[in-house]
Amino acid sequence: MSAVVPGAGQAYAGRVRRGLTLLGVDAVLVTLAVIFTLDRLGVVKAAFKPRFLAALMLGNIVLLGYRIWAADDAYRCADPGATGDRRGTRRVGAVPAGLLVLLLLIPHAAIAYYDLVQYRLITTVFADEETTTSTSTTAAAAVDAGLGTTTTTTEPPAPALWDGLDRLNILLLGGDAGPGRTGIRTDTMIVVSIDPTSGNVAMFGIPRNWAQVPLPDGMGVWDCHCFPRLLNDLYIAGSEYPDAFPGPGTPEENAIKAGIGELLGIPIHYYALVTLDGFIGIVDALGGVDIDVPFRIVDETYPNEDGVSTEYIDILPGPQHLDGHLALAYVRARRHADDYARMGRQRCVLDAVLAQSDPAEMLLAYPRIAGVLEDTLQTDIPLRRIPDLIDLLPVVDLDSIVSVRFIPPTYLAEVTADGRQVPNVDLIREHVQLVLDSTPEEAIAALGIEPLGDACTPDEQ
Repeated sequence: MSAVVPGAGQAYAGRVRRGLTLLGVDAVLVTLAVIFTLDRLGVVKAAFKPRFLAALMLGNIVLLGYRIWAADDAYRCADPGATGDRRGTRRVGAVPAGLLVLLLLIPHAAIAYYDLVQYRLITTVFADEETTTSTSTTAAAAVDAGLGTTTTTTEPPAPALWDGLDRLNILLLGGDAGPGRTGIRTDTMIVVSIDPTSGNVAMFGIPRNWAQVPLPDGMGVWDCHCFPRLLNDLYIAGSEYPDAFPGPGTPEENAIKAGIGELLGIPIHYYALVTLDGFIGIVDALGGVDIDVPFRIVDETYPNEDGVSTEYIDILPGPQHLDGHLALAYVRARRHADDYARMGRQRCVLDAVLAQSDPAEMLLAYPRIAGVLEDTLQTDIPLRRIPDLIDLLPVVDLDSIVSVRFIPPTYLAEVTADGRQVPNVDLIREHVQLVLDSTPEEAIAALGIEPLGDACTPDEQ
């Protein structure tokens, strides 16, 4: 009894005062735990603080010791030498020792396991320090013109991440890194822009095959002051020309944030990149995703994640439950379609994964998800900034996301002699500012677009 509720066994064995004292301790501990968990945002924020996780582990060990002591003390209280009640001794002794061990150890082992999983994740994936957080049209200001070197400073963070920011802009990337592949091509590029005051959210989808995307002054090695190749090669270009992409992060990070920021005309504060294997792992960890497929998706030579083999993919119209491999094929397949149709499927699958992930499912799947993210996610978001992002959750309105895809023919400026498509940069920047300066309803009406949820229904796709 005391292995389950410390003090209950003592009270049953006749040591009522002793039992009530321990039950009072239990009540205080439970009350403190309830008060803490009532603040859901506070709990989530605490889970991203290494010191809290260390304290939780220590408290877990102390609590286990307390329960072991209480169970042992209850057994001794029922000893005939102490109480003269042999019947009490037999009743306590009849409980299998193995069951007692399970009652004592399982909850603490589970807490310790989740604690370690979370600690490894946050200390592995997220950046340790706050550095300059935007690389865009002003990136050249970080370059010493005379020496051609980069000056990176580390300063204490502002009281809140969005202090002085009208919008917080995060670049989400899907990369094709994996076995058999060289470098990372960012085939999926989506900028999420959040207004921390109103909670309005905009998503800007950038095609992989734009060419001649402009670069900030002081970046690049090309006379056009642009990146002449397809945009999904820009991340790789950072590793090819590391000196050409100065800034606070790696050359690859600086390159992709600068190029996307310059194209949209806004600063990119942070980025997060997930590889193909990461997408598959997350979807599988959640048990798959349900998609109402609007039309048949066929690819006779779909390239597998290994970058070498191919397979025949045939996803039929109607409600489908897709595992990670098929969900990735659904968002990647472009045979008999184009990149722009694929972009629409990508945003709809992301929406479906978010909508179908309930808290209980996430909790059970979390160790597996965390393991996947450790291996496949990279980001420059500092760990100490995560609580600021969590504070945005009650503010953000996910039901009225404005999603804009900058695709031809609307945003096409010209086609080069070798067939590459060049974006209309001025129009893209104009429409970005229109979205950011307007309410979701105004932006939807002005650009003739739909909220993300409406665009992902079968009738509308």
